[in-house]
Order: sequence, then C-alpha cells, then structure tokens
Amino acid sequence: MKRKTNFWFSALLLAVLLSGCQSQNPSQPPASAENVQNDSVKDTPNATAEKGQIASSENHSQKDAPNSQPPGSEPVCLTVWGGEEDEELLLQIFEGFQAHYQGQADFQITYMPQSESHCTDALMGDLENGADVFAFADDQLNTLVAAGALEPVENAQAIREANLPEAVLAASVDDTLYALPLTADNGYFLYYNTQYFTQEDIKSLDKMLDIAAAQGKKVSMEWSSGWYVYSLFGNTGLTVGLNDDGITNYCTWNATQGRIKGIDVARAMRDIAAHPGFLSTDDAGFLAGVQDGSIIAGVNGVWNCVAVEKAWGNGYGAAKLPSYACAGQQVQMASFSGYKLLGVNAYSKQREWAARLAEWISNEENQKLRFQLRGQGPSNINAAASEEVQNAPAIVALLEQSEYSFPQRIGGNYWAPVIAFTEEILAGNPSGQSLQELLDAMVEGITAP
Repeated sequence: MKRKTNFWFSALLLAVLLSGCQSQNPSQPPASAENVQNDSVKDTPNATAEKGQIASSENHSQKDAPNSQPPGSEPVCLTVWGGEEDEELLLQIFEGFQAHYQGQADFQITYMPQSESHCTDALMGDLENGADVFAFADDQLNTLVAAGALEPVENAQAIREANLPEAVLAASVDDTLYALPLTADNGYFLYYNTQYFTQEDIKSLDKMLDIAAAQGKKVSMEWSSGWYVYSLFGNTGLTVGLNDDGITNYCTWNATQGRIKGIDVARAMRDIAAHPGFLSTDDAGFLAGVQDGSIIAGVNGVWNCVAVEKAWGNGYGAAKLPSYACAGQQVQMASFSGYKLLGVNAYSKQREWAARLAEWISNEENQKLRFQLRGQGPSNINAAASEEVQNAPAIVALLEQSEYSFPQRIGGNYWAPVIAFTEEILAGNPSGQSLQELLDAMVEGITAP
C-alpha cells in the first residue's frame, strides 16, 4: 500500500536540515561512480522511511571505513526530486550509494515527491534553492538548459556509450549532453490479441482493420491527441519541430511536393477513420474496450500493460507499430519517444556529490532495480538487454519501435490545431473544406508566432 505523507512535513524537515547544510564541500573529492556495480542494493532491505525522511550515512558503522570523514565535518546534504511512486525505489538506491561512499562523508539525503512532467515549473520557482538532483521528462530539457539550470555532463562519453542512442539524443542539446538518461519507456506501440492476429497480420494496419471489422471488433488509436497523430506524419518525409527560438514551430505537413504529400496522409487518415474496424478513443476508452472484448488491438503505452495482460491472458501480445497504406505505398508508422532524464542542478551547493548521486541512481544496476520494482524500461544498453527485460513484451515492443521514434521537440502551438484537424477528419469533413485547406489551416496554427 502506498504511504501518504504530508508534503508540508517534507518541506519543513528539509528547511530544518538546510540550516545546517549551507555551502559545504565534500570532505574530500568524491570517487567516480562510473561503471560501479551496485552490489549493496541486492542485500538491502526495502526502505520503510516516510517521505522526507533523511537517509543518513550515520546508519552505517564507519569504525573500519577507509578514508574516514574528519570528526566534526559538516554533513553533505542533498535533496532529490522524483515521482511519488518512486519513493521506495529511491530510498533503497540511496542506501546503496551511502554504503559505497561510506567514510567519505556524512550524507543526509532527502527525497521529495515531484512529478517529472511538472518538474521544470517547480524548479523555476526558486532555482538556486531547488533540488540538487531531479527527474524530469525529456521535453523540458531545452527550457532547463536555456534557464541555466543544467550544465554539460561530466563523463559524457561514458554515458553515451552506456545508453541507447535515442535516449542520449533526448538528453542532449546541439550534441552536448546535459542530463543522464534514466528510462526509455514513455512512448507507444501496438497491443494486439493473438487470438485474432498472426505475426504477419500485425505488420499492416489495413489488414488488421479488415480482420477486426470481420469479427465485429475494433482496432483503436487516440486521434484526439497530437502525440499519437504524429505517428501518421512522422515517417513520410513531412516534418514538424521546434525552431531555434525554442518557442515556435516549423511544419511541412501541408507540403504539395515530394514522395508523399500532405494530402496523401490526409486521404489515408480519411480512409482509416471511415473504416468499420477503426475506433478513435482515449486511454480510458482503450482500457474499457480491451476489458469488454470490443477492442482487439490498439496503440497505447507501457502504463497499461498489466491491465491488458490481465484482460487478454494468453492472448496478450505487443509489437512495434504497423505500416499503413499511403500514396500507393506502405509507410511504417512513427512515434514520439519519451524519456525520463536525471538532472543535476547547476546551483547545487554540493554539485560534485550531486553528480555522483545522479550517476548512481541512473547506473546499470539501478536501472535494472527500477525495472524490477517499477516496471520502467531501461535506457542503459546492458540493462535493456537483460533476460528479464527481454521477456517483457511491452518493453520489447517499445524498444523495437524506438528505431522509428523521434524525441518530442515541439512548441505549445502544436496541439490545438492538430486536434481541430483530426476532429474534422473523424466527423467526415462536415465543413466541406478541401483536405488541402484543412492541412493549410492546421499548419498555419502549428507555426503561428
């Protein structure tokens, strides 16, 4: 059962601690955590501290520790922001970190719950007094770098070699690594019921729609979200992305020249929308359809894998997205990829130790532990290749789809125009405008100042 602890208590406790943790440096330079195997975690009991409790190295005997901390030295105080669901995982990881660096400093590590999706908003409120280490969604990276919250990562080459190329790209700005990859699972792929589809069937969306219609069933995808709609445009040569100003967008989805033109995708979408085997529905609708048997395949993410497997049992299957018919060709569906990253606050008063802690949290062994406790897909190459991860169909499907996925780098004007376009397509084009006019209006909205 999840523990519920008053967030105010965490903040109060942190304030008390910080009164004794002002501008110290580690008692000696920290040894690098790079490539360290977190063996101590394997034998560490699950942490039982409440949110905000300090994980202190005083819990470990330092009588025989080499390079013991000089008596009377100030403690090394570090604050870590992470998802509320990660509490038990992080407290266990902190214990391993302290055991590894036992004797080098008296650590006081505070965990505070903070949503990865809103991390930047919270940090910008008081950057200089924000968390030393924080988890955040990769689409916030540019904002954090522009604000001076992040500096280039040390040991960048080792981090690049240890992680999936796509995750490294998501953690970089202009080929400079600014954060540590933590997970590679915030994307989407195809769930399908093996009682209805073969391995060959799931290669083609058109064939899947025909099979579903013949059974009186549906294949679902959410077209009320530009996050999913990107999959139909993303691998066609038509582009969308963030301009150098970090705010406005460029978009060629209405292009009238090229191998595949904007109107070709619009026609394909019109045909899919009208197919009796297709259903556009949101996350809740997808789950409801899976559970009542009306949906036998759908585009969705790892957060629903347990519910889908429970509903379909032995019929549970997952794979990369299929191709779809467009301009007389089969186009592999693309996807927006999403990654959780770990940042070190450039204003941290204990920046060296904060960097070592971030390396520890994101290392191979702790990414494996994260998968075991939280089911989150590793960005670390070795962790992702482990037998346990490779036996998880949803994670394997996501890794397969990663070859056709691209980091989400778009400004806020993207979302509403895409929804307006898809609503018109799903409704059968009641406005009477031509498809090219609809595309032009969408692109005008996406690229607006």
